[in-house]
Amino acid sequence: MEILNYAFMQRALLAAVLVGITAPAIGIYLVQRRQALMGDGIGHVAMTGVGLGFLLSWSPVWMATIVSIVGAVLMELIRWYGRTRGDIALAMLFYGGMAGGVMFINLAPTGSNANLTSYLFGSLSTVSESDVTAICLLAAFVVLVTLGLRRQLFAVSQDEEFARVTGLPVRALNLLTAVTAAVTVTVAMRVVGLLLVSALMVVPVAAAQQLSRSFAATFAIAVAIGVTVTIGGTVTSYYQDVPPGATIVLLTIGAFIALTALATPLARRRARALAAAQPSGDPAECAIPASRGTDGKVGV
Repeated sequence: MEILNYAFMQRALLAAVLVGITAPAIGIYLVQRRQALMGDGIGHVAMTGVGLGFLLSWSPVWMATIVSIVGAVLMELIRWYGRTRGDIALAMLFYGGMAGGVMFINLAPTGSNANLTSYLFGSLSTVSESDVTAICLLAAFVVLVTLGLRRQLFAVSQDEEFARVTGLPVRALNLLTAVTAAVTVTVAMRVVGLLLVSALMVVPVAAAQQLSRSFAATFAIAVAIGVTVTIGGTVTSYYQDVPPGATIVLLTIGAFIALTALATPLARRRARALAAAQPSGDPAECAIPASRGTDGKVGV
């Protein structure tokens, strides 16, 4: 393929695949915890890291990773101790992160403003070899955490109190989830952009839930959707000269709409078949399947 003849597209496609894997992998836990917009907040904070990277002439990816992790830990601490003032503190953290990024970029050497746009909305041509190295290392961390600790993270995401009773270190696992989300944001920012990354963490999971309620199946389908749309968006961006981040997000939303349209009639048929198979007056008619809770969460 012609597209593979260019080194910058090889790097962009590799980064896209890694983003397509990591974003839904951590996103499924955020959706379970009802923290779907956490990625968006971390993206705002990461802007300060990008700005500091330009100002100090250091890698914006690694600096954004450090700042994002600090911001994610602060978010968790605010969630634990913030109580009624927690939303105000989070708002100050989010918008302070964005303002700090703009300020540092303004103080950085001339030309950084143009570079900032590529971090905010993604860019194919600006993914360097050092970026790919950083993305690979960070993506490996995300995959190890989301797969290696999937049972523990799932238990905490479903019911913190129950997980605490069973002896799991709930606070440590919550912090690890937040840190992993922060790392994922910096993995994705070169392809999707800081302002759009949250969509790739949440929408593929929501789309996968239209087809399955089991955790393993939802995880696999969400990752498959993520990889498909990131590759599709990257290739479309190259041939049509459109922004990669916006293209990927629109494709992701399109996948959600298509799967919803497909799943609705299938769910109705299954419901009718189940009703027809059960004898009249059977208490099982009112039972909720084990894999489908009333709160919309994914089952085991």
